[in-house]
Amino acid sequence: MKHWPSQLFPIVLLALLAGLSFWLQRTVEPEPPKTNGKLRHDPDAYAENFTVRRFDNNGNVKYRLTAPYLVHYPDDDSSEVKSPVLIAYRPESPPVTLTGDHAKITARGETVFLWDNVSVTRAAAPDRLEMVARMPDLITQPEAGLAFTNSPVEITQGASWIKGVGAQLDNNTSTFVLQSQVTGLYFRPRAKP
Repeated sequence: MKHWPSQLFPIVLLALLAGLSFWLQRTVEPEPPKTNGKLRHDPDAYAENFTVRRFDNNGNVKYRLTAPYLVHYPDDDSSEVKSPVLIAYRPESPPVTLTGDHAKITARGETVFLWDNVSVTRAAAPDRLEMVARMPDLITQPEAGLAFTNSPVEITQGASWIKGVGAQLDNNTSTFVLQSQVTGLYFRPRAKP
């Protein structure tokens, strides 16, 4: 008479050892790299001649971004834009236009990095002339209405000019603060008859 339980014990023991060996090998080996492209910085979408508008709670346009070319990258959900034009609007204030040769926009559009030939233009108003600030780069947060740079800045308004290094722009309060090495020349506007 054969005893099946005594013959089954070595088979169960070998199966248990094989399972433990497999588990140990999987926990010790590093995970193979994913090849789905999520870790690469390859574009997944392109847009040409586009416009993006953001509205405030009252339905008014808060800012508008237009550009001839955009490339989107899925790994960090960022976009790179050529020749962007970002216009910020405030009720009862002239619009402020930011331009540059290139821009990178973070996920959800929270931050825009502009570089190469960046300019910030505040349109003229009845009581003041147009103001233009030029700099090599600028970081802006359109939703918050803020922008800043650590680079040299040159601001012109009519015949007046001012230069400095580093600047902070607050569109909510219409202020432009230069950080250091400030020099300039101011010409008082002539009174209108």
